[in-house]
Amino acid sequence: MIALDTNLLARFYVDDPSDREAVGQRATARQIIATEPALFVPRTVLLELEWLLRGLYRLKPSTIVAVIDHLWRLPNVTVEDVDVVRAALHGYRAGMDFADALHLAAAHRCRGMFTFDDRRFARRARRLGLKPPVSVPAAAARRE
Repeated sequence: MIALDTNLLARFYVDDPSDREAVGQRATARQIIATEPALFVPRTVLLELEWLLRGLYRLKPSTIVAVIDHLWRLPNVTVEDVDVVRAALHGYRAGMDFADALHLAAAHRCRGMFTFDDRRFARRARRLGLKPPVSVPAAAARRE
């Protein structure tokens, strides 16, 4: 099994004709993904890929979801904790930040998740009924 890094996946999914290096790398990325019998994508690579697609390439969340959905459906690709990734995509589709959704989905065995700075995350997770519940510890809430 061969693990894939973010840059290879970005080259596979993004056609960037303005970057000469990317043009050549895209062909190589496509060949690797088409011919390697067993590929592995760590969920941290997906986290970075979402950030890259959203931040650098300005892709919409719906397009990013389509990319990740496509990737984990490839028969020769194993995505680490694919059920966690699927749960994270559910939150992401509903408007959550992908990183927050992935952190929360990975914490599914926990009885809760604490955050100090992200009340929006806590509210959105509660509104969507996602588990575990996200909350701001009482000491942080009193400071405001």
